[in-house]
Amino acid sequence: MDLTTVEQSWLAGNEGPALRRAMEIVVALGTIYGAERLVPVESVQISGVSYRNIGDAGLDFLRRWAGEGARVRVPTTLNPTAMDMADWDMQGFDAVFADRQREVVDAFVRMGVEGGKPDPTCTPYLIGNRPGPGAHIAWAESSAVTFANSVLGARTNREGGPGAIASALTGRTGAYGLHLDEHRQATLRVEVLGQPATISDFSALGALVGLRAHNAVPYFVGLDLEATDPVCEEKLKALGAAMAATGAVALYHVPGITPEAPASSAPPVELPILTVEEFATGYAALSDDIARIDLVWIGCPHASLAEIRDVAEQLRGEQLAIPLWVTCARPVRELAARQGLLDVITGAGGRVFADACMAIAPVRELGFGAVATSSAKGAYYLRNLARVAASFAPLTECVQAAVTGTMPGSLS
Repeated sequence: MDLTTVEQSWLAGNEGPALRRAMEIVVALGTIYGAERLVPVESVQISGVSYRNIGDAGLDFLRRWAGEGARVRVPTTLNPTAMDMADWDMQGFDAVFADRQREVVDAFVRMGVEGGKPDPTCTPYLIGNRPGPGAHIAWAESSAVTFANSVLGARTNREGGPGAIASALTGRTGAYGLHLDEHRQATLRVEVLGQPATISDFSALGALVGLRAHNAVPYFVGLDLEATDPVCEEKLKALGAAMAATGAVALYHVPGITPEAPASSAPPVELPILTVEEFATGYAALSDDIARIDLVWIGCPHASLAEIRDVAEQLRGEQLAIPLWVTCARPVRELAARQGLLDVITGAGGRVFADACMAIAPVRELGFGAVATSSAKGAYYLRNLARVAASFAPLTECVQAAVTGTMPGSLS
């Protein structure tokens, strides 16, 4: 690999053991994937922040790196934690778990993440971190990667946890994969015959495509989506998140909408074709056979202000039979509070939590064995990571379930 003089010096340990170890990781990953050089990155997004996921071994790893003087060189954000860092007790976490989760975040603070005041979120683009078209970045969380590549036009592979930290410390990543033009071309034509109407429908569409596309680069034909739609980005967010969860899609094209897709209705070359006629199969594929539920969870990926407003409008005048939790970035929560949306949700008996993600939380230990969600990604990880039953349904049905305690249409 062709390294600059500065990069060679870092790799040799001339700037200390922490930077040397980070360079070793970056170079090793680049070598594995055939990179001929490293590329500077403008920002980094780190996964592996939940104590429930990384445990004591991961915490020790972070402590050791922070203790060696590791410091980030580029703007860096954190993925969600397992809990709301301020209101964890309201969620039911015990003090021991909360202390461990705080120690994880504290280690990143010592490394200088977000100037020592991180806002953990899987949607950094909703709180100001929006790299422009062509910008090289090193992001780790799957839905954030897909959004950055497809909606913002930035360039990132799906980094692993240690790899993302290493990129934050060096400001570098390997020039391979989606950093290169030749890997950003469409490889699959997806013909959508029915029109997704809601954000949840886009999520169901993404689930179906991801299950069959694997790591392809889909080119969507037939999507009636306008850039002037006030929730256009929310629909694209849901679409990409689902494809990244059920498959490994990190980039997709929507003609006239996403930066690298031409305005025409067809890709420039003939491609294999995947046809999607309806979305009910997408909902069913990620739903267990459950009637009564313990929790409704909205906000995977983290909810935008528009999504919180939608929940609030549906809850006006209602009283919940079971908990309904919305998860979002803390700055988004603060904005929702200023607009009175939190008062509406909490008045109905719901909660809006910042920082947290239920997919990477000890959901069962919190007392929830069955969860309804309007997110395909949320349902996928609830079932496969949190190991609880899930029902994936449109938002209106999820809100109704929170009011009644029973999924609409069930026989119970």
